[in-house]
Amino acid sequence: MSEPSGLNFGIVTFPGSNCEQDVMAALTYLGYQGSYVWHDQVELDGYDALILPGGFSYGDYLRCGAIARFSPVMRALQDYAAAGRPVLGICNGFQILTEAGLLPGVLMRNRGLKFLCQSVWLRVEASVCQWLDLQPGSVIELPINHFDGNFYCDDLTLGRLEAKGQVVLRYTAADGLAAQSGAAPNGSLSDIAGICNERGNVFGLMPHPERATDGLNGSDGQHFFAAIVRRLAAQAAIQAGTVGTPDAADAAGATDAADAAGTPDTPDTADTPDTADTPDAADTPDAATAATAPNAPGVVATEGVSG
Repeated sequence: MSEPSGLNFGIVTFPGSNCEQDVMAALTYLGYQGSYVWHDQVELDGYDALILPGGFSYGDYLRCGAIARFSPVMRALQDYAAAGRPVLGICNGFQILTEAGLLPGVLMRNRGLKFLCQSVWLRVEASVCQWLDLQPGSVIELPINHFDGNFYCDDLTLGRLEAKGQVVLRYTAADGLAAQSGAAPNGSLSDIAGICNERGNVFGLMPHPERATDGLNGSDGQHFFAAIVRRLAAQAAIQAGTVGTPDAADAAGATDAADAAGTPDTPDTADTPDTADTPDAADTPDAATAATAPNAPGVVATEGVSG
């Protein structure tokens, strides 16, 4: 467990969310403070970071996250993220972030129309993500619990994600290698398990780090919470004047990750969402187009379980 950080995580809760208590339990175990944020709340300045937990927001009607994106809290969350503040979406939270245009792509029904509840191996990629500071190539183990975790986007969007260091996690084997047929149990494009925005402050993933913090399901989930706490604490110390200048390694971290991913040193454009960060017809298929996308099942039911 960690020493108390003094930071306050807001756990955004919608009707139908069911993993908010898991997130709170993980934060408490790690010595961090959390507060529940109901979906009609519009004042978010009192929170140092926001987490959208898993579950079945609004019963997963229409599409997972399609209704939650219109909740009052999401308008405030858009501004919160645009200001560069950290946002994490886990499972259904990831789905909500894509529906809201804060992350590109879409989460479709799993390959084979199977609900998946199992542990998976994940390879850490070189990325600009602020929620994870493990070395690229590291392999971690987290549980998944979803029916709609099959990530898909068009080729142009995938190219941008790769070039700008926005692919954070990939499904893999225990040795960090992908099988020829792909390592994603849900059929995700390019084995993608988690992505972030160009700025790195908004991060979505289908696996559940909050369920791997206390040792019962492993402890690899601790890395995500600890990384953002370290970053926020360093920023607070700089603002308070208790340190002279930002640590060189921390200040250069995002640039180094982007360079490792093959990203040119260009000004960040995440404050003004572009076509990669705003789902278009290719990124957010409706019931008709989702059925024709690669790996998409022939049946696109709108009710069921997603996790």
